[in-house]
Amino acid sequence: MKKSDFHFELPPELIAQQPLAERSASRLLVLDAAREGFDDRALRELPDLLAPGDLLVFNDTRVLPARLHGRKPTGGAVEILIERVTGAHEAIAQLGVSKKPREGGTIELADGVVARVLGREGEFFRLRFETAEPLEKLLVRLGRMPLPPYIERTPDAGDADRYQTVFAREPGCGRGTDRGLHFDAALLAALEARGVAFGHVTLHVGAGTFQPMRAERVEDHVMHREWLNVGAGLVETIRRTRERGGRVVAVGTTVVRALETATRGGVLEPFAGDTQIFIFPGYRITSVDALLTNFHLPESTLLMLVSALAGRERIQAAYRHAVERRYRFFSYGDAMLILPGGARR
Repeated sequence: MKKSDFHFELPPELIAQQPLAERSASRLLVLDAAREGFDDRALRELPDLLAPGDLLVFNDTRVLPARLHGRKPTGGAVEILIERVTGAHEAIAQLGVSKKPREGGTIELADGVVARVLGREGEFFRLRFETAEPLEKLLVRLGRMPLPPYIERTPDAGDADRYQTVFAREPGCGRGTDRGLHFDAALLAALEARGVAFGHVTLHVGAGTFQPMRAERVEDHVMHREWLNVGAGLVETIRRTRERGGRVVAVGTTVVRALETATRGGVLEPFAGDTQIFIFPGYRITSVDALLTNFHLPESTLLMLVSALAGRERIQAAYRHAVERRYRFFSYGDAMLILPGGARR
């Protein structure tokens, strides 16, 4: 299987550069395996598409303003993009700089803060921030929101709110979990009134989410590491949901990756730790019954994941339909509901 099998043509003007005025005002493309064609709906109709007893599972990771700017002692500019906070003053990060610093090298930030290079981990650097201020507070004070590279503008004050989900609570993420961005208090209240239950996983999204796949053969690709937690409470909630005949609906591909990682030996169990799971066609997803997701990059691992759930040809047809109907793509764009099994299990 080649990565070019997952290519599609996308007019640049369909890449959403700004969020809509209201989170839940997006359009919703519904792909239902039990029906031919596609349904063009509004996201606010989601309660009508779900049933009492269904369970929506969100990723509650909280995005940190993880982009910092500094200079080497020689004066060269350095961009720091935090991948993962590993301690009160330490992190793993990507460095944007013409010449990579050596172990022991320093980067000077604003207000006299110094970041020291402790070593490398592949393409990443281990940094220690030499300040009494906890790193998370430092990022809030000096950092900027790490908007994806396809948003071709400088982050503004509004992104600090809109690139964060309304249910975010576990800090440590350097990237956004796009599909949760559509939910606001009114939509959550409507879903709750419908009898839909909510659950949460934590998966801190890593840099690999937006990096292009380098291997031409899909099978040769090695996924980046991401930390996740699937708690015992959620495992029990999913068990009860399934016993009652409800569906488990993942909100975003990160939730699928977390639940599939925790489904060891075919049984969902509590899990906390790193994952490098790579889901592409041929992999059978068993932990969820439906997926609410956005429209993903051509040839991306996320597009491969949704193709594993609904079939490559069906997803390709859905994306052609979305382009023809002028849906908005990527992080600040519209949404897609995939119902691969039709009726509830």
